[in-house]
Amino acid sequence: MHEQHHPHQYQSLPSRSFWRSAVAEPEPLAIRDLWTPRFSLGQDDPVLTAGSCFARHIGPALLDRGMNWRVTEPAPPGLTPAERKSRQYGAFSFRTGNIYTAAAFRQWLSCASGETTPPDEVLQEDDRFFDPFRPSLEPEGHDSAEAVLDARRTTLAAIGGAVADAGCLILTLGLTEAWENQATGAVYPVCPGTLRGTFDARIHAFANATFAEVHRDLSAALGLARAANPALRVVLTVSPVPLTATATGGHALTATTYSKSVLRAVAGQLAQEHEYVDYFPAYEIITGAPFTAAFYERNLRTVTPDGVAFVMRQFLGALTPPPAAPSQAAGPRPDRGDDLWCDDAVLDYYGPR
Repeated sequence: MHEQHHPHQYQSLPSRSFWRSAVAEPEPLAIRDLWTPRFSLGQDDPVLTAGSCFARHIGPALLDRGMNWRVTEPAPPGLTPAERKSRQYGAFSFRTGNIYTAAAFRQWLSCASGETTPPDEVLQEDDRFFDPFRPSLEPEGHDSAEAVLDARRTTLAAIGGAVADAGCLILTLGLTEAWENQATGAVYPVCPGTLRGTFDARIHAFANATFAEVHRDLSAALGLARAANPALRVVLTVSPVPLTATATGGHALTATTYSKSVLRAVAGQLAQEHEYVDYFPAYEIITGAPFTAAFYERNLRTVTPDGVAFVMRQFLGALTPPPAAPSQAAGPRPDRGDDLWCDDAVLDYYGPR
């Protein structure tokens, strides 16, 4: 007797759903269908970008594609291109600098929405004043503490206005490790004393967020955004850039795996919970087995221009129709020194030589 095989779900799956046909057999650069967008994005839809240093590539690539990428605080007249870059005008939609953690993103949106009062902490070095929540933003600092707070209020107002009008927010998550002010609960983008300020163990505490904490903070942040704009759609990504250093004292490789796993899991969970949330696999595209670290520089941390271009081809190719005329749709060609724009890259200075 011949064994009877009844129809089952695997018989009707597309080739992209099988490892052999989708991953093992194609040439790595020929791998396709990595993402099926949950919603469309028109060329006139205002798009916001925020997050860790890898997110810096997304906005310019959207512009190259003719998309409506919004920058809420344009550079003032008279600045040279180098000055605009060093003061981080046009890096993200919001002039916040890098936002690495869900807690930091929640903090910015909570203050922008008026849910909480912005922290009043300011750093002073000699006769110059700096913002501890974006310490690399103004390399020369401000003339006064009030100027720091004014600049912060300007950014918070810009965030609130942009979120209310946006069609889509693309948020790149980077880390679970963060430093907090034990007295105020404020979250810093990097450890105090590394870029600016002085570390004080009585004030500054290390925290490594759990899945539950990241889910809580990101859910709260997205809830604030949707309260201001019920039509807002969100695309979550996870940065493929590893930790420069881990404050846990453990191995940097396992600490990176922990952080990225938690962030990836939360992003997937939120995409399951909310129709307005989608997940784009930038992390998998760069770190996936077929690519054998080919998309990293020799430091195994900085993503190469070819890696960025491959990610953006996958993203834009799935999300938008091709442009009418040839353009740089493959994405921008970032500087080889791109790691300079990751605040936590400064931590490598403190490592052994």
